[in-house]
Amino acid sequence: MLSSVSCARMTQIFVYGTLKRGQPNHYRMLDSANGEAGFLSTACTVQKFPLVIAGPHNVPFLLDVPGQGHRIQGELYTVDERMLAFLDDFEMVPTWYQRVPVELQVERSEGGGGGDDGATAEAFVYIRKAFEEELLRLCRFESYDAYGDHGLQYVDREARD
Repeated sequence: MLSSVSCARMTQIFVYGTLKRGQPNHYRMLDSANGEAGFLSTACTVQKFPLVIAGPHNVPFLLDVPGQGHRIQGELYTVDERMLAFLDDFEMVPTWYQRVPVELQVERSEGGGGGDDGATAEAFVYIRKAFEEELLRLCRFESYDAYGDHGLQYVDREARD
């Protein structure tokens, strides 16, 4: 008897904000109605970027200014085409964020396939290419936690006016 094998195209995505495990929007990565997502490993960007928390809803933004800021801590996932389309819509690509490739260093592989500790991988990340200059004057973070001691509480989309 032949078993069916999924031929769905998978894409690697690096998340650094509210989509990470333990963060307010992670449930969206788990919702099979949005598609499939599989955790591969924790990772950090090879290049430094500014990660800021801004706006009236305290949203984390990764700004497209390579070489400034910190190596950003996050999580590496593999997603199917349906989840990728959902994430593009959720991140408002291309009007708010753009999805671009980034080089990562794998820190801890748990999901089988993220690579060995210290290995490099390429994945897509959602980044702000166009942004107000004042965002570069904000405090920069290495890792985002919506519940961190920064005092900038994230406002869920459903709670926004």
